Amino acid sequence: MSDSLSEIPASTLAGIERANASGRTPVVFIHGLWLLPSSWDRWVSLFETAGYAPLSPGWPDDPDTVEEATAHPEVFANKTVGQVADHYATVIARLQHQPAVIGHSFGGLLAQIIAGRGLSAATVAIDAAPFRGVLPLPISALRSSFPVLGNPANRHRAVPLTYEQFRYAFANAVSEEEARQLHETYAVPAPGAPLFQAATANFNPWTEAKADTENPDRGPLLVVSGERDHTVPHAISAAAYKRQQRNTGVTEFAEIAGRGHSLTIDAGWREVADTALAFVNRFVK
Repeated sequence: MSDSLSEIPASTLAGIERANASGRTPVVFIHGLWLLPSSWDRWVSLFETAGYAPLSPGWPDDPDTVEEATAHPEVFANKTVGQVADHYATVIARLQHQPAVIGHSFGGLLAQIIAGRGLSAATVAIDAAPFRGVLPLPISALRSSFPVLGNPANRHRAVPLTYEQFRYAFANAVSEEEARQLHETYAVPAPGAPLFQAATANFNPWTEAKADTENPDRGPLLVVSGERDHTVPHAISAAAYKRQQRNTGVTEFAEIAGRGHSLTIDAGWREVADTALAFVNRFVK
């Protein structure tokens, strides 16, 4: 993608301007599939109070609200990992200070791609989708992605999750009542393309779903895993951590006990956010 104003929404440009004017270190939050930037709202408040300049840019063409996303799912279709990574790189290029980058799920993969390009001062990848070289494929991960991967035509579509699918993939570690509330509050359709890219990454040398784990400019990296995550089980996060340990920079791993894929948005979000904040505080100010 070229660096043009038309590709960055006005709300994101305003966030960049505020971050630059503040003189504070920026923190860029990257959401994953089936969520919007609003999923980071509480994290943004926490990091702002901690003295950072947080911003949560959307993926290209992200609607502002869940209602808009539900009404116009077609805007999500055909977004690829490479396109979205380039979009975030364009946003980061406009910041006056190198940011910390925090991502969840496919946002965690994107955060590692950004770090591999040397664009991040410190990175936290939470229940991150796998990149090329991460080999485990647990049954629960396959089941979680089946609503998309089960139909090859979904590569070019936006696919929503039913409540039952969301309950298994995201909200298995919370109560039924909270799971329904999370689905209603946060869940939106998602592009199918990134899931197909991740699923075939180890068979495609030219895949966009890859991260430069050996770049000496990668910076400190924390891999966070939810113990009960169905979508990105421990085996996937541990394998990503092992690959990232090839880097000369600090590479750490944290497992959050009893938590599923919804760990950034459910009632226990603060424990995860505090873990990320403590890591960022050690390396970025």
